[in-house]
Amino acid sequence: DDDVPFTYDCSTAEKKSQENKGEDGQPVEKGSDTILASAFSKSGSYFALTDDSKRLILFRTKPWQCLSVRTVVRRCTALTFTASEEKLLVADKSGDVYSFSVSDPQGCGKLELGHLSMLLDVAVSPDDRYVLTADRDEKIRVSWAAAPHSIESFCLGHAEFVSRILVVPDHPELLLSSSGDRTLRLWEYRSGRELHCCPLTSLREPAEPWGDKRSAASRIAYWGQESCVALLCDSIPVVYIFQLDARRQQLAYRQQLAFQHRVWDVAFEEGQGLWVLQDCREAPLVLCRPVDGRWQAVPENTALKKVSAHLQGNWAMLEGVAGVDAGFSGLYKATFDNVAAYLRKKEERLQKRRQNPPPGPNGQAKKMKPEEASLRCS
Repeated sequence: DDDVPFTYDCSTAEKKSQENKGEDGQPVEKGSDTILASAFSKSGSYFALTDDSKRLILFRTKPWQCLSVRTVVRRCTALTFTASEEKLLVADKSGDVYSFSVSDPQGCGKLELGHLSMLLDVAVSPDDRYVLTADRDEKIRVSWAAAPHSIESFCLGHAEFVSRILVVPDHPELLLSSSGDRTLRLWEYRSGRELHCCPLTSLREPAEPWGDKRSAASRIAYWGQESCVALLCDSIPVVYIFQLDARRQQLAYRQQLAFQHRVWDVAFEEGQGLWVLQDCREAPLVLCRPVDGRWQAVPENTALKKVSAHLQGNWAMLEGVAGVDAGFSGLYKATFDNVAAYLRKKEERLQKRRQNPPPGPNGQAKKMKPEEASLRCS
């Protein structure tokens, strides 16, 4: 709590990125400083982010220091540290996962595995034995970390792209996943067995303005203290709270927390509760805790005031995020129903034939026999 807030300008990374050259020595396509993905290591000693300019920036947090700026082949969608904090796994839009060394901050990336479709999230098991990847084609793949070409299992069941996955920290055999099909699912991922499915559509009220809106989860957070799961969906100012019953292998819906402003992110902190970051400069942070079995916002305390003041002082960094889609709207499967149009055009052609029958061999209109006419009409 006594640490001085750290601010890093991504534009300064340009001087450290080897003149913005890729691993092949070719110039990297220059984009913006928009952060696409970020992650802390398990101990909190390291932090990494990747931006729209294909830069992978690694920090040490104790004290805060930029260790390296490396380039990636393609724009990234997700990243995570291994449990040992020796590697950083980066998933990109082409479906590949690259690993980057943490101990060797200047080392080049190594291709670990690939999918045939865009990857949306990547995770590792707590023992670093498995790499879990979620893609646009509704699949969750479980691969061996030591030999990523060896696939342990697939978790199949989602009807749309899989947006987020999370290995439950205190139950390392369980996996949570969310999808564009508006479900939260629980898996035993080594066998690929689905244990429980919670449809979010059944939890929404008909009067809610977003009741019929398609949405995918942008964040899954877990709190081991109460075995609680918080689910945040993009573009919806609601956080869903579930409770995990690991013994019965089920998820129980508890409540939903509604907010006046768009919610950007959520995170649990042991001993504190649920932090909610929202699009409101006057009150950017809300801290929620369970009171008599119900989650509710707590009055401002010292920690909340301190972090809120820092966010307000750097609000310009967050401006422009409001109203921007989380990136899932263009990932839904497009359906085309052209059968009705085909049948309509076919009937129009038949009607024209009946009105203007084709000419016979002598140039006269061919007369149909009564039985042929009856057959065509039928």
